[in-house]
This record gives sequence, C-alpha cells and structure tokens, in this order.
Amino acid sequence: VQLVESGGGLVQPGGSLRLSCAASGFTFNIRGASWYRQAPGKGRELVALISSGGGTTQYADSAKDRFTITRDNAKNTVYLQMNSLKPEDTAVYYCYANGLGWGQGTQVTVSA
Repeated sequence: VQLVESGGGLVQPGGSLRLSCAASGFTFNIRGASWYRQAPGKGRELVALISSGGGTTQYADSAKDRFTITRDNAKNTVYLQMNSLKPEDTAVYYCYANGLGWGQGTQVTVSA
C-alpha cells in the first residue's frame, strides 16, 4: 500500500493549490478516502472525505465553500482543490485510505 501526496507549497493568502494523492498497491476504487491536516503544535484534523465512488463528500466547517475533494478512480488518485487560502490553513496535509493508512504528507504554507 502506498499513498503519495503532492502539490503542496507556499502560496499567498487568497491563493489556490490543488493537492494530489496517488494510490497504489490496493484496489483503490473500493475504499473511501480522506484528507487530514496537522498544523504545528496541533493534532491531526479531518479536512474532507469522499466515498469510494465519489458520490458522497463531507467537509470540516473550516473547509466548506473553499475546498473541494474529488477522485479519479481510473487514475487511482484523490484530489483536494483549495481556494481562498488563509494563513490558518498552513499545515502538513495527509491523504488517508480507509482502513489502509496514510501518505507521508505535503506541506502547505499560506503566507504573504
């Protein structure tokens, strides 16, 4: 099982980023997936989740109306589109496949 996140970086407040999580080593399209984040000195928190087929999504209040989680099962990849980024969105973002485990994380820094 391998989950590899990418797409993080430094962005100014109000900017956008799209994170990707490429999955391998398991049957991706039968697993729900999630994005979590962990800011310095804080616990890991759920940002968004998506069902195996992509038809159901849920968001943390902090992500509603700004972030969108999607998946492409043909590419074994889940995405997190993040718009209107704020400094408080600064964190390491992790991909999670239900029951299987975590990626290594990708750093997102929102700063002027």
